[in-house]
Amino acid sequence: MLRPRHLLAGCALGLLLASGARAEVPADFLRSFEAEARKASPTFPGFSAQRGEQLFTARHGGEWSCASCHTRDPATVGTHAKTGKAIQPLAPAASGERFTSADKVEKWFRRNCNDVLGRACTAEEKGDVLAYLLTVSK
Repeated sequence: MLRPRHLLAGCALGLLLASGARAEVPADFLRSFEAEARKASPTFPGFSAQRGEQLFTARHGGEWSCASCHTRDPATVGTHAKTGKAIQPLAPAASGERFTSADKVEKWFRRNCNDVLGRACTAEEKGDVLAYLLTVSK
């Protein structure tokens, strides 16, 4: 006999599948960033993991870089520079939950680009950073 919570979970799963919803993967975000970048610049050259790594590790006039909290090896646990709170690895290969939710990805880029660059990242910058993170293995 199904318990009410199992029945509810089954109904929720059925609705999710029927709606076509699925977890996103990093490649979904790369495609989205690419479409945005091409719209902004018809001569968009494609993403570069090398540019992404440079953006990730460099300080951009401030005291922080992405690596300040996420470490120079984004496959390892980092530490928030202000709070000391542990930050799970950023590289998708090391943390399967990374880059699976549009809301979280946009929130992450919005907050961190503002902290590091003092402005929003461009679609090309987001794609470059993600291209770099996808080259990082455990």
